[in-house]
Amino acid sequence: MQKGDVIYMADLKLTSPKFPDGEAIPEKYGYKRENINPPLKIRGVPDSAESLALVMDDPDAMKPAGKVWDHWVIWNIDPETTVIEEDHVPKEATEGKNDYGEKGYGGPNPPDAKHTYNFKLYALDTTLDIPSSSTKKDLEKTMMGHIIDKTKFTGTFQPI
Repeated sequence: MQKGDVIYMADLKLTSPKFPDGEAIPEKYGYKRENINPPLKIRGVPDSAESLALVMDDPDAMKPAGKVWDHWVIWNIDPETTVIEEDHVPKEATEGKNDYGEKGYGGPNPPDAKHTYNFKLYALDTTLDIPSSSTKKDLEKTMMGHIIDKTKFTGTFQPI
């Protein structure tokens, strides 16, 4: 280990009461359906966390879209948050732009086949001062050096 290496506690967990890790995301959360975020449960946030950030993306979009498709980018979530309710943004949190060109959640909408969607949760040692027009790329750049723990939860979605 070298100076500056990040040590992740690996206690941070993200789940959903609506689908198990790696299983199908219910259709209602799809972009062409109700297009609302699924409920998420958070546990194991480090005591030193000042905020949380969440990214939902689709790495399987690389073939049809030529890039990982970003569906939800949200930061400055209170580290005391244990539940993100369905169709809800935690108070004080900021949603950025998704790859639909919209602010907020943009549900799964695979054009070609079943895709896997990553929900990545980060515990940060600071709050972030970036505009709500920020993208995942902006968020990742700003988070660099501030991540104290992270976890990933996945779901799948088939074309409707």
